[in-house]
Amino acid sequence: MYTVKVRNSIMIAHSLPHPFFGPAQNMHGATYVVDVTFYSKDIDAHNVVIDIGKAKEVTSEVLSHLNYKNLDELPQFKDKLTTTEFMAKYIHDSIKEKVNAFFEGQISVCLGETHDAWASYSGK
Repeated sequence: MYTVKVRNSIMIAHSLPHPFFGPAQNMHGATYVVDVTFYSKDIDAHNVVIDIGKAKEVTSEVLSHLNYKNLDELPQFKDKLTTTEFMAKYIHDSIKEKVNAFFEGQISVCLGETHDAWASYSGK
């Protein structure tokens, strides 16, 4: 299996309004380190999984819509608990939609919330 991984980061604010989340029910900020890994069984005619520049460009474009935003105020997250796991899938699906025309492999998105806690989503 071949892989290409790109890294970026975003700063967001949000709340998780449910007693399950304790103090995180209140508005708080998070800085996510975002690792996006592209997997492929084979490399293409150019001997790449995906062009790294294109992978970085697409990742940056997707993240730009979230960076420095209060997720509670964005319409796509209305009535959603924007947990780290939920956001990993949201970012994954957004990237997958943008690369679908030229990348057929698997994508994994990992959000590092702190130096010792992260969540990820992998999908086709």
